[in-house]
Amino acid sequence: MIQREAKSKLENLAKSFKAIAVIGPRQAGKTTLVKSTFPNKPYISLENPDTRKFALEDPRGFLQSLSNGAILDEVQRTPELFSYLQEMLDNSSEKGLFILTGSNNFLLQENISQSLAGRVAYLNLLPFSVSELASANLVPETDEELLFKGFYPPIYDQEISPLDWIPNYIRTYIERDVRQIKNVTDLLIFEKFMRVLAGRTGQELNFTAIGNEVGIDLKTIQSWIGILESSFIIYLLKPHFQNFNKTIVKRPKIYFYDTGLVCSFLRISDSIQLESHPLKGAIFETMVVIEMVKKFTNRALAVNLYYWRDKTGHEVDVIIDNAGKLIPIEIKSSKTINTDYFKNLKYWNNLSKLNQSILIYSGDQEQQRSDGTLITNWKNINRLVF
Repeated sequence: MIQREAKSKLENLAKSFKAIAVIGPRQAGKTTLVKSTFPNKPYISLENPDTRKFALEDPRGFLQSLSNGAILDEVQRTPELFSYLQEMLDNSSEKGLFILTGSNNFLLQENISQSLAGRVAYLNLLPFSVSELASANLVPETDEELLFKGFYPPIYDQEISPLDWIPNYIRTYIERDVRQIKNVTDLLIFEKFMRVLAGRTGQELNFTAIGNEVGIDLKTIQSWIGILESSFIIYLLKPHFQNFNKTIVKRPKIYFYDTGLVCSFLRISDSIQLESHPLKGAIFETMVVIEMVKKFTNRALAVNLYYWRDKTGHEVDVIIDNAGKLIPIEIKSSKTINTDYFKNLKYWNNLSKLNQSILIYSGDQEQQRSDGTLITNWKNINRLVF
């Protein structure tokens, strides 16, 4: 089993909170993580019809049978249980009593916010990071192969081809999770919507353009974006608010949490096609941005990542904002360094009067330049201090 970087944080949270909710996309390894972290806790899957019937018909009796705590998986299937769970947590002083997980994050978070707000710590678990794959010597030989395969655990620990696994994953997500959300009635249009978004990964979220292409209104787009965001299918990178007396872009950029999903939606059938694909740069940027997101989420920290663009077209791919300490980052899929790559970093540093920046690319050279720019390979993201 691949060791997850979030495990130590999960152990620490269990020492401080009575309940922890481990949330994230389907098949990210949530159940495997919690069962390995708490091997002595009973594991209860509420997907089981008999167990779910017991919990629904006699929630008090069900929880009394778990007085020493348990792992409750697929707990969103029994929303009636949450009020009784609240009472049990309030009457107990034991830490790490219940570990809650589920595959439908939209419904799980909705139930927690209604009954258990302030009583539960959250840990977001995303698919494997590059460093986790590296620890098990599972990083593919080429960047293109990694982008094509993505990072979901079954592709690696079960050695399933992404051409077989990812389309079935998408179908399961749409038919099981999305179908349970009342305001999504046309699943075929929803899948088309996801495919259109995949073609815009790494771009600004333009509601008008998306609506025109898919044939849906603004209100529906906003609702569906919320579903995909809460389901950990897409990540919205917000613009940084610092304007330096410039008119800046205020729309977020959209990224998919997994590049394998993007490739599947774009009907890319092997890694070789990525070498010359017009969206390779955007897909590479997607991977790098999400790797930075994982660096924060694996430690249960707020994700302090933004981007910056002014109306004249100057853009910085990522701004890290640590309590006002800003670090601009440029992302390039090339294996060679080009002087043009530093243009926007220099522009932004001149505006901000700062002299620290990072260029992340796919080449092997690592350089620390005199102007404060660190040049490094994307595989070193987990080693960067931010």
